[in-house]
Amino acid sequence: MGVKSAEALDVSFDELPNYLHANHSVYMEVGGATYYLTDVNDRYWRAQDTAQFNDKGHYVDASELVPTLSEFMGLPFMDGKSIEDVFEEAIFYASEKTE
Repeated sequence: MGVKSAEALDVSFDELPNYLHANHSVYMEVGGATYYLTDVNDRYWRAQDTAQFNDKGHYVDASELVPTLSEFMGLPFMDGKSIEDVFEEAIFYASEKTE
């Protein structure tokens, strides 16, 4: 889990899957909430709610795990809406690794 960059990314909907594949994660702000979109060992994808933490101090899952990015982009997890549904309203930020 990285930290959210201060500067927003300039990424299109069509570019986002490639960005995720290359960088493994991104923060997405939409509707007053922030989600951490990330892979799990390069095999599955999930969204996590950054406002909630589990007992290990990690973000709580907001979506189910899915095996492909195309599935993930269309997965409804925000009150029945997917990344594709909210993309135009969302702001994306890089996930920066901490030392």
